[in-house]
Amino acid sequence: QVQLAESGGGSVQSGGSLRLRCAASGGDSYYFCMAWFRQAPGKEREGVAFIRKDGDTNYADSVKGRFTISQNNAKPTAYLQMNSLKPEETATYYCAFGDSGVEIWGDTDEYHYWGPGTQVTVTS
Repeated sequence: QVQLAESGGGSVQSGGSLRLRCAASGGDSYYFCMAWFRQAPGKEREGVAFIRKDGDTNYADSVKGRFTISQNNAKPTAYLQMNSLKPEETATYYCAFGDSGVEIWGDTDEYHYWGPGTQVTVTS
């Protein structure tokens, strides 16, 4: 059973930066990909960034050039460096773990394992 634990959330002013971390335990042998999603109150969960074990990445258009996803394959861990944060990006950020290939990285149904989430608040 894979367990995920996010950390690094907090409150930051508009234009500031945060670095999120997601550590996976119990899934070393079948790690394939990880992704970050976010969900604001009253809105659907949306994909933010994706990284595959081989290093391939994808980003939501709204974060390209500002967010960077990276990983440590040795102990499946994903990071999300978020720069130039905006107030509208206030949300709970979730980490997702994939144990097989995904066709649509931003589709929540593609992932079997989720972390509890970490709150990111961007103040204006």
